[in-house]
Amino acid sequence: MPDVVVALVLIIIANGAPILMRFFLGVRLTFPVDGQRHFFDGKRLFGNSKTWIGLLSIPVFSMAAAGLLGLSMEIGVLAGAGVMAGDLLSSFTKRRLGMKESSMALGLDQIPESLFPLLLLSNKMNYGTLEIVIAVISFIVFELLVSRFLYWLHVRKQPY
Repeated sequence: MPDVVVALVLIIIANGAPILMRFFLGVRLTFPVDGQRHFFDGKRLFGNSKTWIGLLSIPVFSMAAAGLLGLSMEIGVLAGAGVMAGDLLSSFTKRRLGMKESSMALGLDQIPESLFPLLLLSNKMNYGTLEIVIAVISFIVFELLVSRFLYWLHVRKQPY
């Protein structure tokens, strides 16, 4: 399996970790990461949908997935850290734009979550710009299709 496909699998698993944890745990341990703090513009930093259980589950799932794929824990940590950073940046940006929590922002919701971990992993896993672009596009398509499917299964609250 090409390295970029392996990285994409790690990103998908890390990205799905908070959704699965919320599905199995419900609202337990869903404390907002931002502690309901506001930025200087008066808007929340991230909002209620970015929780500690989600943030903590990402590196755990990505490290476990890396181990199952025969990769180092470091690769799992980097993938998870990139997904977390991208997701938090997306939420922060959406709050600045006045968008509601869990609202859809095509591209903004998917690109940082896939691009950041791919950039963090690119040197260790030896892939280039074209592979990163293809992986980001693949992630966008995959995420949109799977989100609708998980919504249909009542795992997600929104179809995106």
